[in-house]
Formats: sequence, C-alpha cells, structure tokens
Amino acid sequence: MLRFTIHRILHVIPTLIIISVISFFIIQLPPGDFLTTQVAALEAQGESIDPAQLDALRVRYGIDDPFWIQYWKWISNILLHGDFGLSFQFQRPVIDLITERLPLTILLGVATLLFTWAIALPAGIYSAIKQHSAADYTISVVGFIALAVPNFLAALVLAYIGFAYFGQSVGGLFSPEYVNAPWSLAKVGDLLEHLWIPVLVIGLAGTAGIIRTMRANMLDELYKPYVTTARAKGLPEGRNIRKYPLRIALNPFISTVGWSIPSIFDGEVIVATVLALGTTGPLLLAALKSQDMFLAGGIILIIAVLTVVGTLISDLLLAAVDPRVRFGKA
Repeated sequence: MLRFTIHRILHVIPTLIIISVISFFIIQLPPGDFLTTQVAALEAQGESIDPAQLDALRVRYGIDDPFWIQYWKWISNILLHGDFGLSFQFQRPVIDLITERLPLTILLGVATLLFTWAIALPAGIYSAIKQHSAADYTISVVGFIALAVPNFLAALVLAYIGFAYFGQSVGGLFSPEYVNAPWSLAKVGDLLEHLWIPVLVIGLAGTAGIIRTMRANMLDELYKPYVTTARAKGLPEGRNIRKYPLRIALNPFISTVGWSIPSIFDGEVIVATVLALGTTGPLLLAALKSQDMFLAGGIILIIAVLTVVGTLISDLLLAAVDPRVRFGKA
C-alpha cells in the first residue's frame, strides 16, 4: 500500500504543474484583456480613457509581458507568498474575494452532496432489488425527469414556488434584512429556510445519475454465483446483500468520491447565477466575462488542484477497500 501511495503522489506533482500552465493559458486565449474590455465598456457609455493612463496600467499589471513571464510571476507569488494577485475588476486581493464566499460555497456543496448520496444510494439499491416492480418503474421515471429538466429551469420554478407559497425572497441565501446583519440564530435559521431550493436544484441531476449507476451495478452483482451460493447456504437476504453485492457495487462511487471535492468549492455556476447565490460560481463567471485573469486563474487553479487531490484520495480509498487495485499493474 505504501508503494502504491508513493507512486500516485509522484504522479500528482507533474500533473499540477501542467494544469497550472494550461489554466493560465486558457484564460488568456480570448482576444484582448481586462483593460480592452473596460475601454470598450466605457466607449459604449460615451466615456473615454486617457491613452497615457491606459499604457501606465498595462505596465503596472504587466499585461504586455510575454506569456511565460506573466505565468512565472503569477505562480511564483502563489507558491512563495500565497498571493493570488489583485483582481482588476474589484481592485482587491483575489484570496480575500475567494475566502469571503468560501463558507457559503462549502456549506452549499456539502449539503448538496449529503442530500444526493442519502437519496440516491438507497433508491438505487431498492430499485435493483425490486426490479420490474412498480417502485422500480416509479424511481426510474422520476430519475429520467430529473435528468431531462435543465437545472436553471428547475431553479426558476422552485424559486417561484418558494416565493408564492412560502413567502421567501427570490434569490440569494438570505432574506433582505439578514444580508448584512451579524451572525445570529435568527440568521442561521433564515439561511436554512433558503438553502433547500439550491440544494434540491443542484442535487436533482446528480441524484438521478447515481440512482441509475447504483441500480446497474447492483443488478450486475445480485445474480452472480457467489451471491447465489451465499443465499443457498441460508444467509439472510439483507445480510447477503450488504456483505457481498453491495460492497462490489460501491466501488465506482468510492473511485469517484474525490471528484466531489472540487464541486463543493465551485458549486453550480448557472444555478448560483440564476438564484443570485453568494458563492464562488458567479464570481468565476464575472471574472471570465471581464477577463480578470488573476481572479479567474486563481479560482480555476484551486478547482483543478482540488480535482487532482480528490482523484488521489479516491485512488487511495479504492486501493484500501479493493486489494485488486494495489496489487495490479497500476
């Protein structure tokens, strides 16, 4: 197991380096930069900016420097000082903008993840055990509908239901009177009242997908000889399912559980924008639209690093529960 762990960690280091280069490169692919975007916006409003001032800003931010120089300044500041740079759009440190939205982003991501797994895994297991029953068909139909309905449409519908029937404010995770209020039990309660809509919307498609995957995995294992043998020896059905087919059917979820870590950080960008949630998703979208390269690059880099680290965690968990992985050629 130690050899397997070291082997995986050694793969992580070059992967992170390549990801950082690609992330910074992708951000600079659109033509122009933040300053040209701002100039175009000012000209559309009938205003203008002094060319000398524009040139001074280009020199200050190093926008005209070659790509590798810009990348080296950016990544070296991150590695040596933890400095993700200054947001052009907000004129504030990138790390401050991210940490402000991080608590609500993590809360929404963890709540969605728990909701998804708590509903999807039991439903998928039950649907497989009761194959071709009314319950199986009902779960399948509901799952297909959840997969077919766009998240932004479900967000709009649920926001209307929350406003029309529950008297909740439309958009955001707080009522207007609690947005800038200090934290208290009343504010926490207001947050929980608003949290169910984004959790339900973001969790719908994920829940439906996990149900279908879990059902297929269970059906693959339920009728294999080792399960039939255990049943023939008199092992109770519930214990038989928990001890044998369920353990094997969970392997795909263990191998991908680490991928949930970046989703906790970035959230659902479209849903968060539609519902005006104070998470990092709308912040990333605003940074990409304005070509705020340090803000967008910082968020994308963090998501990429969390994806690699999450994959490493998944590999180690899968190797721990399935000896075939750590003793194989991989």
